[in-house]
Amino acid sequence: MSIVSWIILGLLAGAIAKFLLPGRDPGGFVGTTLIGIAGAFIGGWISARWLHHPVSKHFYDGATWLAAIGGSLVLLVAYRLLFGNSRD
Repeated sequence: MSIVSWIILGLLAGAIAKFLLPGRDPGGFVGTTLIGIAGAFIGGWISARWLHHPVSKHFYDGATWLAAIGGSLVLLVAYRLLFGNSRD
């Protein structure tokens, strides 16, 4: 997949992660979007490195989507734990 595909996948994975973990985030929409993009990259890297499942070259591969969403969820939880609800 190209870098543009990973960015689009990250945007969608971030939106899905935000849907699965509702609530106010310290960074708002932009922060959640960046977390989704970073989570897609990190989830794909973890999947290829330690789970021995190479990242597919197809955009519609289920394992690639699960890795991206999982990475986004992990980063979103870590972001909330580190920065809390600073929007109050």
